[in-house]
Amino acid sequence: MISINGESISILLFFVGVYGLIARRNIIKSIMSISIMQVAIILYFISANTAPGSVPPIGDVAQTLQVADPLPQALMITDIVIGIGVTAASLTMFIHLYHRFGSTNWQKVMKKRKHHD
Repeated sequence: MISINGESISILLFFVGVYGLIARRNIIKSIMSISIMQVAIILYFISANTAPGSVPPIGDVAQTLQVADPLPQALMITDIVIGIGVTAASLTMFIHLYHRFGSTNWQKVMKKRKHHD
């Protein structure tokens, strides 16, 4: 039986993002799918190897037996900032493509680009 935890939900979310990339031709939906995949990866790394009852390593933790590993959390904060930058750059390129070719469809933009050059 599959347990519902952060790891299984992150795998499901990742494949939702993959489906969005494969099945949709809209540029905005592709950017959203990549963002969904990024959030799934962040959720996976934060929820992987977490023990029930572990506490954050802040304050007086000498009395607790299990302390959560802070390294994945620190790395995922960095990934969130990088993801925001990638999303912003993607949306900027999309705006430029839309103003130049007037479409949000990947295939229409490719056809117009071949005729435009």
